[in-house]
Amino acid sequence: MINLTDSALNAVREAIGTAPEPMGGLRIMVEAGGCAGYKYMMGLVNDGEPDDTVIERDGVKVFVDMNSHDLLAGTTIDFVVAIEGSGFTFENPNATSSCSCGKSFG
Repeated sequence: MINLTDSALNAVREAIGTAPEPMGGLRIMVEAGGCAGYKYMMGLVNDGEPDDTVIERDGVKVFVDMNSHDLLAGTTIDFVVAIEGSGFTFENPNATSSCSCGKSFG
């Protein structure tokens, strides 16, 4: 299961609320690439794919790509506001290595 912190939930909720068209939730997946082997991909979608896992918390839906489910199991997603910039961070117990950008893991 994927966990979103309150900060991440608020960021997703705000993004959905300010999107130019209605959005159903956040879709998360992992693709080959990045500096460490895999990279996190996420974006707002109207609806998930038929084989996505749907996680709902406090009215926010997260659609997890079926092929990415095992790589993301147990991951905590946070939204951090810092001087260097704001963005989502991933704490993934399945990652054996990661790069300094925090968007790629192996």
